[in-house]
Amino acid sequence: MIKLAVPTSGNVVDDHFGHCDVYTVFTVNANKKIEKTEMLPSPKGCGCKSNIGAILEEKGVSVMLAGNMGAGALNVLKNHGIEVYRGCSGDVLQLVESFLKGKITDSGEGCHHHREHDTEHVCNHI
Repeated sequence: MIKLAVPTSGNVVDDHFGHCDVYTVFTVNANKKIEKTEMLPSPKGCGCKSNIGAILEEKGVSVMLAGNMGAGALNVLKNHGIEVYRGCSGDVLQLVESFLKGKITDSGEGCHHHREHDTEHVCNHI
């Protein structure tokens, strides 16, 4: 079994990891079928400075399917053993199904203007 997380607003991928409403966490069995879906409220504050990496690791999440994020958040997730795929968009369930079919790759793109120790984030979104 694996667990995947997706930063979510409504039923779509939030374009910026650190500002999402919730993380939708999918538990997937060995046959690549979704067994369980749960909503995890997003902690307040920037994704790179919050404890979201530790929370997701504790819940067993090993994959993050995200729209966009800064290098700090990317490093936090990787340090917690979470593989990150950036450049994702659209309906959350359709995204996870595409991932399970091997159709999702990391865009390699993140926030290009992420100011450390500042509350404002200016990002070039995909």
